Amino acid sequence: MIDNIITFQEAIEKCEGQGKHILLGNGFSIACKKDIFLYEKLFETADFKNNIRLREIFNLLKTYDFEKIIRILNDTTIILSSYTDDSSIINQMQYDAKSLKEILIQTICRKHPDFPSEIKQTEYESCRSFLSNFDRIFTLNYDLLLYWTMMNSLEDTSKKQNFNDGFGKIKDINDYVVWDSKNNASVYFLHGALHIFDSDDEIKKFTWINTGKRLIDQIRSALNSNKFPIFVSEGTSKEKKAKIFHNAYLSKAYRSFESIGKNLFIFGHSLDENDSHILHMIASGKIENVYISIYGDGNSSYNKKIILNANKLKEKSIECRKNKILLNIHFYDAESAHVWG
Repeated sequence: MIDNIITFQEAIEKCEGQGKHILLGNGFSIACKKDIFLYEKLFETADFKNNIRLREIFNLLKTYDFEKIIRILNDTTIILSSYTDDSSIINQMQYDAKSLKEILIQTICRKHPDFPSEIKQTEYESCRSFLSNFDRIFTLNYDLLLYWTMMNSLEDTSKKQNFNDGFGKIKDINDYVVWDSKNNASVYFLHGALHIFDSDDEIKKFTWINTGKRLIDQIRSALNSNKFPIFVSEGTSKEKKAKIFHNAYLSKAYRSFESIGKNLFIFGHSLDENDSHILHMIASGKIENVYISIYGDGNSSYNKKIILNANKLKEKSIECRKNKILLNIHFYDAESAHVWG
């Protein structure tokens, strides 16, 4: 049970004059488009026609969580190697895990809003007001909502904000911009995103302003050509970390997150072990206060899980830091942040 859930504004005031950073989880996107970004909604529209077995696995395990299934498939292949020399089953399960990752990408892209205008201007303004509290913004989401909010800031000249994601037109390129590793970015997509692609010699980001083509159409066209975005949805935290360190952009984003101190706000994330590589950085780093969003009834089973995970995070920090810097855990009311209005 949580003794004291403060408002978002009270949490901000506690950090007055100090460094503040934000980590966005899927709850950020769900708060904007619940009918799209809930895993249950994604599952309902996922296309399993080329692999009916995968749909059956979801039903057997009574879950809509794509990453959970990917993790189970990968873990099972490791276990099976101790039971059988028959590589055919192991290879099939590895193939299914890869297929499910691609199905997830395709589903998010297909369900995604087509136009930035599908988000109301008042919603963008509220989101920008929320984000303006923070020095650096990190997201674990793949969708375009944060990026659209950044672009909306450029369009609204009366309240222009500096959201720098490190991409720019450093070459004579017409249809996309490229990532500059020397750019001191303030916004990072820690697990990649639909609009960011690795083309071996450069990390590129699709844009509307350079082409006049809808961003989501460019992404869908790339997918139809079997070009997939930078997208970290590996099953275990260890596998995610391995993927991150093999990509220059993700590695830089990871190091940037690792370097932050003082105050970290977390919005819309359950502190689940799937992202233990992120949690380890929080526990072992220089952050002094973590403010965790709680949505709805603090005594719900979902929020009790968050509280349990938060306590584990604090215990981990004591183990990692040897009491050099104490990590304090606070909870704030997610609705009081008015992220989308």
